[in-house]
Amino acid sequence: MEYSVIILKDTKEGGYIGMCRELPEAKSQGETIDELLENMKDAIRLTLEVHKEDQARHLAGRRPIYRKVRVTA
Repeated sequence: MEYSVIILKDTKEGGYIGMCRELPEAKSQGETIDELLENMKDAIRLTLEVHKEDQARHLAGRRPIYRKVRVTA
């Protein structure tokens, strides 16, 4: 799956900072854009893992109903 990364130049400390458009809590930094993108991959993976664990905790012992919805922007 692909995610959009917003990249900003860090004017105070140098390097770059980034955040994931689809997962705003996934943020990272790097000295170069390539390093930032590698760090963002880790941040996105960790964020997804936490989301999965949270969901499992909320669903534990329950019988959920699943449906799909289509959202257009």
